[in-house]
Amino acid sequence: MRSRFTAYTRQDETYLLQSWHHSTRPLQRGFTQQAPVKWLGLKIIRTSAGGKNDDTGTVEFVARYKINGKAERLHENSRFVKEAGHWFYLRGEIDSGT
Repeated sequence: MRSRFTAYTRQDETYLLQSWHHSTRPLQRGFTQQAPVKWLGLKIIRTSAGGKNDDTGTVEFVARYKINGKAERLHENSRFVKEAGHWFYLRGEIDSGT
């Protein structure tokens, strides 16, 4: 999760797509088509599974950012799957209550 957050701060589309599971991966991330985002911080709230002997895991997090000068928060429960020893982002459920 932290590596993907860092990739967002750097707009590293290649890493984001490589770390996205093939079944849910978009064709491109499209950073150039969005308003500029300034990522401010990441707070991991909780994790479930995702250990050395697990094949799946979840990460609940809050990411803070600014877009067009307005502060925002993304609260998400992300699901990951491990294949061939590598973790891939599968999908996230956004908590719209924050």
